[in-house]
Amino acid sequence: MGRQAQEETEPARAGTFGRVRSALARRPLTVDALLYLGCACYALVMALTDKHFGYRVWGAFAVAGYGLALVHTCLLLLTPRAEHSRLRSRWVGVGAVAAVGMVAPLVTLLVRRQVSGGDWTDAEGLWNAQPEVWVIERAASALLSTGTPYLDIAALDRAPHVHDYTPYGPVMAVFGLPRALAGGSPVTDALTDARIVFALVAAGCVVASLRLLRPRSVPIRGAQLAVVFPLTALTWATAGPDFAIVSVIVLAVALAATGRTGWAALACALVTSAKLIAAPAAVVIGFLVASRWGGRALARFAVVFAGVTAVVTVPVVLVNPGAFVEHVLLFPSGLGEVASPAASPLPGRLIASTGEVGTVIALVLLAAAGLAVLLWLIRRPPRTAADAALRIAVGLAAFTMLTTATRFGYLVYVSVLLGAVLVFRNRAAAPLGTGQPGSGTHGDHAPLTSS
Repeated sequence: MGRQAQEETEPARAGTFGRVRSALARRPLTVDALLYLGCACYALVMALTDKHFGYRVWGAFAVAGYGLALVHTCLLLLTPRAEHSRLRSRWVGVGAVAAVGMVAPLVTLLVRRQVSGGDWTDAEGLWNAQPEVWVIERAASALLSTGTPYLDIAALDRAPHVHDYTPYGPVMAVFGLPRALAGGSPVTDALTDARIVFALVAAGCVVASLRLLRPRSVPIRGAQLAVVFPLTALTWATAGPDFAIVSVIVLAVALAATGRTGWAALACALVTSAKLIAAPAAVVIGFLVASRWGGRALARFAVVFAGVTAVVTVPVVLVNPGAFVEHVLLFPSGLGEVASPAASPLPGRLIASTGEVGTVIALVLLAAAGLAVLLWLIRRPPRTAADAALRIAVGLAAFTMLTTATRFGYLVYVSVLLGAVLVFRNRAAAPLGTGQPGSGTHGDHAPLTSS
């Protein structure tokens, strides 16, 4: 009886979602216009009210970028019978946002950082880059000079400051190595700014993922969610690490979906050793490997993941175990010598702010959400890249909303991964050969639909 009810419910849900998707598909330009209008309003609020200088700079440029995209979309709506040309492509709006709302503010902030400074200060109105940029660059210099990217908080001859902390895994310092090795002049410092490295890594991962999965085309909606949505555009111009991390996650999904389980494990190990928020993605990708390629592939994935994680983490831990624990584990969880500034007004944080009981409730809700995602993975393990990206997006959305110390910017993981879902669902049937499952060298022939 229960099974029959479930079978009756699922088509109803599919019908509801299908009708919504069909309605949106019938009026894509209207959806584009509403999207760009909403993004422009968000950017305007940032430009006029935010305390961070970099955010205000981004907002000013982004208003123009989204405004141009909105004007272009409205012209398309008002002239439906005009002759088709490249200038009438919906990609023109995406390009306008990318050029004016992403590249222009990044270049402006890079130049201004060299001219006016603003690093290592508590005055947010002077920041040309968010603190994570200069912290990661300092971590690279510390890694080269001391063997660890972490300052010894206990050995400081003063009270510790929040900017003394590097709340990332040791691999994150790699993004700051170009500046540590080649910086020193205004030009080289600008060219080796960690945001440039983040952007290059992200672009490389996107290109590699598309080459692996070979989608028939890249849907506009996928590009809007993954690239020019405000969360992504703002992160690109002012900070960048989360954009790079989520791009590596997307690449790891593509590698696993096409049978390259060893390379997928390598990517998962590196990205998890850069930022622990990527750990849930590694679990989901493990389920993808097991369901798509079998137990032997999963064993290979686990061995490579554990081995690479140990190789990049253990040497740093051995140099100063206390510093590693203080920076990577205690500080992000709010148990360090200095409280973490991650306190966006999201549900988990708001519930925890009511007191000890609220903290317990928030943690219980977070655990329940994690258990629900785990049961989803067990009952319906991912079989395609789109499946895995969707499950990672849901898991990270739950984590961001319910954890007691988090940042609103972490939702960039969700928007990028949902954009990836749309792209991956549009993939070719047999992108890279006809090898057997588990071979680790050939293509993924799973269907295009996602459960």
